[in-house]
Amino acid sequence: MTPPSTPATRQGPVTVRVFTQQFSSTPRGARLARLLVLHQLDAWGVPQGSDASDTAALLVGELAANAVTHGRVPGRDFEVTVGLLGRTLRIEVSDTRDEVRPPAPGAPRPAFQPLAETGRGMLLVEALADRWEVLDRAPVGKTVAAELDLTG
Repeated sequence: MTPPSTPATRQGPVTVRVFTQQFSSTPRGARLARLLVLHQLDAWGVPQGSDASDTAALLVGELAANAVTHGRVPGRDFEVTVGLLGRTLRIEVSDTRDEVRPPAPGAPRPAFQPLAETGRGMLLVEALADRWEVLDRAPVGKTVAAELDLTG
């Protein structure tokens, strides 16, 4: 006799993949974060050079650069966590500085300054991510999370 079908068995197993790593709060650490995330995504079946991989690289690169530039506390690392649940990729970058925070999603921003050397990172995150948020991190710091809906 076959057991009755439940929603969980009809849909098949849900696979969750998570990668977490700490990096030094330096430009080299930010670059390494981006490269290791791309390698991990490729291992999970998101090939390097694909639109999803390229977008994830930009998101990780911007968030890691912000952690190194604005969230750096001497002697403390930043952390990157990437999770793949179904067709949603979640990128989290955490640092230990909580007094400097990016503006919340949808919050008013200062007027765009085309010749400014900074101020475009979170605009790129907002444009590329399907969703993003800023979270408090215990015991200290913040996490900026961005989600990307993968297609295909």
